[in-house]
Amino acid sequence: MGIQDIIEGKKQWRAHLARIKALPPDYQIVYKEIQKYLIKVGPTDLTEGNLLSGIVDFFEEGVAAGKGVLELIGPDVAAFCDDLIKDSRTYAEIYQESITKKTEK
Repeated sequence: MGIQDIIEGKKQWRAHLARIKALPPDYQIVYKEIQKYLIKVGPTDLTEGNLLSGIVDFFEEGVAAGKGVLELIGPDVAAFCDDLIKDSRTYAEIYQESITKKTEK
């Protein structure tokens, strides 16, 4: 990874953050909770994929349709996140496997 890649990555991240700041406050709060959840438990390919930007796209469409954020995702943020990453390998699974291996030895 070269300097140009790092610079481009920062530009993309700043543009992503600007899109989040343009959302209504309730959407911003839920987005931050989703982000925290996914970073803590989420898929190992979170940084490689477009999951977070896809969520912002989804939220922007909800705002344009005049819907509240909980109308889009439901009352349980964790359940929404789990559904998003159900087919992905997660850090939580990797951690659980390492614990299981240690206890078996």
